[in-house]
Amino acid sequence: MITVVIADDHPLVRDGIVAILTREDDLDVVAQAASGPEAVAMVAHHDPDVVLMDLRMPGGDGVDAIRTLRASGARQRILVLTTYDTDHDIRAALAAGADGYLLKDTPRADLIRAVRDLAAGRPVLSASALAALAGRGGPAVALTAREADVVRELAAGGTNREAAARLHVSETTFKTHLSRVYEKLGVSDRAAAVRVAYERGLI
Repeated sequence: MITVVIADDHPLVRDGIVAILTREDDLDVVAQAASGPEAVAMVAHHDPDVVLMDLRMPGGDGVDAIRTLRASGARQRILVLTTYDTDHDIRAALAAGADGYLLKDTPRADLIRAVRDLAAGRPVLSASALAALAGRGGPAVALTAREADVVRELAAGGTNREAAARLHVSETTFKTHLSRVYEKLGVSDRAAAVRVAYERGLI
């Protein structure tokens, strides 16, 4: 069972997300919050697997809550679910430690898949988030073109097999590239690879 905490200041939005997720046998919403500080408290109390975090909430925004959770060493995968898709919002959320970024108009099936992907350690980014990262300036690229493609596939979510198919390579080849990416970035999981690559301006 994948446990979830939802943080959003609009009760109707929370109710809608709860209705979507709780239809699935493997998803369980264990708490809801209406502000960033309340989300931090709910995470500490319930220790969920995934947090769905709105960005702008009265009484404390999502970015501050994400920073607080990361500073505390929280293990949770954090998915920003918001209506805002500016480069500033996206970069601020990812820099704070978010593992994923989706918009509230995301189709129901994609939201469900995103929660499962995050719980499995696979980051999830919307098209606008990927575009923001792709347009980011930064230092000279330390990854090969293929390795950068691999990191972008990690950000898009899905399994190794699915990512390999999108790149038209074998799963074994994809895993080889992935191992090199981990080694170069000094990380050991997908979410960290995407975050570090972003922070260094590599994607």
